[in-house]
Amino acid sequence: MPEMLDQSEIDSLLASVSEPVDAEPEPLKASIFTRRPSADVLEVKDYDFKRPERVSKDQMRALQTLHEAFARNFGASLSGFLRTIVEVKVATCEQMTYSEFISGLPNPTSFNLIEADGLDGQICLEISPLIIYPIIDRLLGGNSADLFIPQRPTTAIENRLIGNVNARGLSALAEAWSAVRKLEFRVGATESNPQLVQIVPPNEVVIVIGFELKMTNRAGTMNLCIPYNAIESLMEELSNQSWFAQAKGQHENESIKQISKALGRAGLGVQALLAETTITLQDLLVMRPGDIISTERAAAKPVVICVEGERKFLADVGQHRGNRALKVLRPITENDRV
Repeated sequence: MPEMLDQSEIDSLLASVSEPVDAEPEPLKASIFTRRPSADVLEVKDYDFKRPERVSKDQMRALQTLHEAFARNFGASLSGFLRTIVEVKVATCEQMTYSEFISGLPNPTSFNLIEADGLDGQICLEISPLIIYPIIDRLLGGNSADLFIPQRPTTAIENRLIGNVNARGLSALAEAWSAVRKLEFRVGATESNPQLVQIVPPNEVVIVIGFELKMTNRAGTMNLCIPYNAIESLMEELSNQSWFAQAKGQHENESIKQISKALGRAGLGVQALLAETTITLQDLLVMRPGDIISTERAAAKPVVICVEGERKFLADVGQHRGNRALKVLRPITENDRV
């Protein structure tokens, strides 16, 4: 039988338990793991395996910046073509599946398939009827004041007019993409019902850049759909550092060309300075036709050609086909005393 405790032994055990412990607790060992935050602090986001984000945020920002340049160039080109102010700006830039993009488009609409030799597939350019019909009306001489937007596919004549708009848009798009790679875009096919076009599988990730177009009292949208597999080979070139550095140099070169081209058409005043001398105010007051003004310059010496008041060239005075003319000899250098 087990040994039984008497009352005195039980009391001594209880007394030892109730006494305070004077010994210091053993210090805790340092742990390499950090304390896990509570569920209230953590931000949990749902991940949809059907819609993986294949394009990084830096690449999305680069794409948005690139197409903002396209929007400015396209707006300027349309303004000159339509003889009115057209504003084009980027409204959205996001990733989605191709089925989501198609489901959000109106029917009918202006749906264009764009091709390029440097792309591994096709991209889509959709222009809303709310802005495409006012553009057509403007091209045909209307003012779009009481324009009715028909719910029908565009006719052959309207497609030809839309083609002129698309051509300017693709030219501006190629200029914007030249900072990444030189591409020549062209329209492969057009369709009025976007549900009939299937360029990629429905669950394929696409990048959709939405634009807002405003023309006088009319406004509409334009969407550029770029499948990821079409530009997958270009994604490395869309990194911020390399793309922005290249875009900066490209922008400077284009600015120099545009400024040089604009200045090349500017008119300048050209004068021939035969000789110079000084006279008194009294001689000027009594000067009459037939008076001779003597100078220290010999008649056989070349004259000075001044461009906008600046001395630039030396020339000989003569005649050409019965008219007075100047034959340019050479530019004026710093050693010439003229």
